[in-house]
Amino acid sequence: MTRHHLIAGGGGFIGSHLTDSLLASGDTVTVVDNFITGRRTNVAHLMSHPAFTLVEHDITVPLPAKLTAARFDTVLDFASPASPIDFKTMPLEILEVGSTGTRHLLELATAHGARFMLASTSEVYGDPEVHPQPETYHGSVDPIGPRSCYDEAKRFSEALTMAFHRARGTEVRIVRIFNTYGERMRPDDGRVVNSFIVAALLGEPLQLFGDGSQTRSFCHVEDEVRGLLAVLDGSLQGPVNVGNPAEYTMLELAELVIELCGSASVIDRTALPFERTGDPARRQPDITLLQREFGWEPSVSLHDGLQRMIDWFRANELPTH
Repeated sequence: MTRHHLIAGGGGFIGSHLTDSLLASGDTVTVVDNFITGRRTNVAHLMSHPAFTLVEHDITVPLPAKLTAARFDTVLDFASPASPIDFKTMPLEILEVGSTGTRHLLELATAHGARFMLASTSEVYGDPEVHPQPETYHGSVDPIGPRSCYDEAKRFSEALTMAFHRARGTEVRIVRIFNTYGERMRPDDGRVVNSFIVAALLGEPLQLFGDGSQTRSFCHVEDEVRGLLAVLDGSLQGPVNVGNPAEYTMLELAELVIELCGSASVIDRTALPFERTGDPARRQPDITLLQREFGWEPSVSLHDGLQRMIDWFRANELPTH
C-alpha cells in the first residue's frame, strides 16, 4: 500500500537521500524545509516527480493548512542544523527547532494517527565514558558548553517524543544517528570528512586538531538510510543506534583522504579552537540492537564511500578561488 510521508528537513543531506529512497519504493513524499541549512539543489531533481511535493516552511512556526489538512502515514523529523559551524552561528535556531519545531511535528503526527520518527544523534552521549556506546548509556554531556545547543536540543526532543507517546499515545520511533557522510554534504559546514576532502582536492593543508588520536565511526549515507528505514518500518520504538561501528582516528582519516584524492596536501596539526571544546575523544556505536532485530549491517567501506564522495565533490562541489 502506498504511504504518504512528511519529511521535515528533507532538503538536507540525509533527508534528501531518505526522500529519494521512499519515492523509489513507490511512496509519496512531502518535504518541508526552510533551507536554513538544507539546499534546493538536493531536491531539484525531484521537482517534476508526480509523488513529490515541496513546502518551504519553518516548522518552528505553526504549520500551514496545506500540511495540517493533508493525511500522512508517517512524520519524520530531520529538521535541524547539525554541524559544528551551525552550533556557533545558529544556537538559538537549533534549540528552537528541537523544541517548538519537534512539538509541531508531534502534534501533526498525533492528529493524523501517523507514525513519528525522530532523527536524534550520537551527540546525546556527549564525550562518552562508555565505549562503544549502547542505547542504554545515558551519556556525559556538558549542558552549557559550545556544543550544548545541539546536544541538549536533541536530548529534549527525545524526551518530548516519549512524553507524547506516554501522554497522547503517539506511535514513535527514535533513531540515534552516528557520523554519516556522503554525497550532498555541504562542503563548508565544518564536519571533518568534507573539510578534509575539500582541502585535499584544493591542495591545501588538512587541519588536524591535536594529535589526531580522536576517533569517529563513519557510516555512508546509503547504509544509513537503509538502517533508518528498517527502524521506521519495524516494531522497535527506540532509541536505536544507526551507524557503522568501524572506528578510525582522525589521522587515519586524513591520510586516507589524501591518498584517495591523489593530493600533495600536508597535515597541519593545530590546537583545538574554543568552539570545538567538548568534541568527544571517541565515538563508536554499539549496533547490537539494530543487528539483532533487523539483520542490518553496513555494506559500504570507508575506502569506497570516500571515493564516491570525492568523485561527487569533484563533479559538483569543488570550490573555486
